[in-house]
Amino acid sequence: MDIRTLQYFLIIAREQSISGAAAVLHMTQPPLSRQMKELEEELGKQLFIRGSRKITLTKEGLLLRKRAEEIVSLMEKTKAEVSTSDESISGDIYIGNGETEGMRPLLRTVKQVQQHHPGIRFHFSSGDGYDVTDRLDRGLIDFGTLIEPIDMGKYDYLRLPRPDVWGVLMRQDDPLANLERIHPSDLQGVPLMISRQMDQEGGLSGWLGYGSENLKIVATGNLSHTLAMAVEEGIGCLLTLEQLVDLSGQRGLCFRPLEPKLESWMYLAWKKYQVFTNAAEVFIHTLKENLTGISLGAK
Repeated sequence: MDIRTLQYFLIIAREQSISGAAAVLHMTQPPLSRQMKELEEELGKQLFIRGSRKITLTKEGLLLRKRAEEIVSLMEKTKAEVSTSDESISGDIYIGNGETEGMRPLLRTVKQVQQHHPGIRFHFSSGDGYDVTDRLDRGLIDFGTLIEPIDMGKYDYLRLPRPDVWGVLMRQDDPLANLERIHPSDLQGVPLMISRQMDQEGGLSGWLGYGSENLKIVATGNLSHTLAMAVEEGIGCLLTLEQLVDLSGQRGLCFRPLEPKLESWMYLAWKKYQVFTNAAEVFIHTLKENLTGISLGAK
């Protein structure tokens, strides 16, 4: 199995047709079919279900597509890093991130870096802590933004300067909307939705003063937009970060902070012993300088 074969496999999976993939690759169909047959023989698994009109992937084919996408992406990223000239600072930087207001200092650094080095491109991919650490551990991204609660033991990191505040998102006609702040006792018996990270890491237990298993958790997720729509539909209230959901317009939602106040810091993390490209080195150096300036200005 080689990279080119995996690239051919991915094109077939995308086109759902050997003939369609052959046309994209500007090659004839028989050699492409032969390579896929040899790939199946090498793996000892059937990868395709060949229908009359289109090809679909078997369970093993779906698994190979996922891994092949990762391998090809990593190969292309590595090739770009190696070929980057020492004289000109350019290249690609991959960042996995959460979507909170805590991202702003990092984004300001991105703008500053690109003003001085237009050849540096940034690629962002959103996800929760589990998504980000998975891509970080597999080398698919250079940096990841992680929000407490999360284990930072495997990474080097910088703490970003602004913590995010936790609260409850609810409909404006919800009884909790009459409160200015939400106390632990207010949540008992309330249908509640939380992030899967907060659920699995037990991040609420210390604040609650009682076990989070006593909460009425009706849903968990990692997409705030979907969970916010669930609040609109009356499924429950959402424990979330302030300003994570846009409350403008006619959504009929409101946010109430927790009391006692609960905050989470955001970190920019990377793998320990990471060897940075020139572009990544410029970015992290600029961010460190900016964070130092913010810290000195706050004193």
